[in-house]
Amino acid sequence: MHKFIHEFRDPIHNFIYVTDDERKVINSKYFQRLRYIHQLAMTYLVYPGASHKRFEHSLGVMALATRVYDIITDPKLIADKEVIENCSEFLDHEKTEYWRKVVRMAALCHDLGHLPFSHAAEKEILPNGIDHEMITYQIITEQMKDLWEKMTPPVRASDIAKIAIGQKKINRGKKPDDEIQFSDWERILSEILTGDAFGVDRMDYLLRDSYHIGVAYGKFDHYRLIDSIKLCYYRPDESSDTGLYLGLEIGGINSAEAMMLARYYMFNQVYLYRLRRIYDFHLKEFMKLWLESNETASIEDIMELTDNDILSAMQKQSKEPTGKLSELAKRIINRDHFKQAYSFSKIELAPDLDAGKKIFENLKSQFSSEDIYYDHLKSKSGRTDFPVIMRNGSIEISTYQSNVIQHIPEITLDTIYANKTMADNVTKWIENNKKSILEES
Repeated sequence: MHKFIHEFRDPIHNFIYVTDDERKVINSKYFQRLRYIHQLAMTYLVYPGASHKRFEHSLGVMALATRVYDIITDPKLIADKEVIENCSEFLDHEKTEYWRKVVRMAALCHDLGHLPFSHAAEKEILPNGIDHEMITYQIITEQMKDLWEKMTPPVRASDIAKIAIGQKKINRGKKPDDEIQFSDWERILSEILTGDAFGVDRMDYLLRDSYHIGVAYGKFDHYRLIDSIKLCYYRPDESSDTGLYLGLEIGGINSAEAMMLARYYMFNQVYLYRLRRIYDFHLKEFMKLWLESNETASIEDIMELTDNDILSAMQKQSKEPTGKLSELAKRIINRDHFKQAYSFSKIELAPDLDAGKKIFENLKSQFSSEDIYYDHLKSKSGRTDFPVIMRNGSIEISTYQSNVIQHIPEITLDTIYANKTMADNVTKWIENNKKSILEES
């Protein structure tokens, strides 16, 4: 007897159910490739449990996106009558089912454009202006076009791509006249996946990464958070028109705070951990040189590769007695990675945010640039503005309602690494010269 619903066991969401059409997407070569792309690059060399892949993350994102969609489109749960009166999607069952299918397909496919080892070497390998989101767009709208058209009912590839990537990223680098336009409804659905406040991509990777790594930092009450998400009509500021937005009932504000703090702690304790970052550096150096030496330059060629191809090449090169590729491979295979020589504190950087860069520029006149590496990162604060639906039905801004959300710190990193054989000398040189360098600048 043919089964119309199929299931995957998942450590985060228990069972994840898929339809026949969704199984065709999962069985496609583009999705199956995600089985061999690590979610966190080489983090497993530091945290052995971090061996999970983009494959299960994409299934998890689909499960969470469906829960959010079902909550916000359930007429019984919509308190704002203006939302129902002005949003035709709620009045047409056929439309609601169509967009539910689009959201699930978009969630499944949102990571198809990742290179081997995910984000680790993306900036160094792809041409300027190209990123994994643009490659994902191309795969959905071109390579998988026939698959969408053969479904019952057919699904528009352009709808899936828009929801998977979101308005900001899909139009990045485009001239205003060339930008792809989103309706309010399409913008809302893309926010379910990609939003900073309630994006389920972020929810799943925090929960999944913390589970596999074995830390508690990424956990938060995602059940309460999702159940509190509602549609509302809202005017962000005086220069904007009133429009449809994803908001949060005030009862879920602590769950939203917990998710933002979880992200902050996961970055500080895991994603920016010094050993993880230096393995990323050695990996991208190896991948860049290996691809060049094999004349694997086109995006199409690179997208045929998985982590397994890179690891196999790395193992082979590590057995060579000499050569730059062999040296780079041994940094990872033999754990002969660079060592942290100096990490700048927030107090040191307070008077001059470029202090690390200035010292590193001077350091290059004393040591070979091949033996030292400067790792700098400054991301925006995790503070996010979103509408909060109060118990009397009024709308307030999240940062006015929560001191925690208002004060989520920025995530910064300023570290100098050096070859192990000279790391102590680099540390001493920085200690002895940083004061004079910064006073002269």
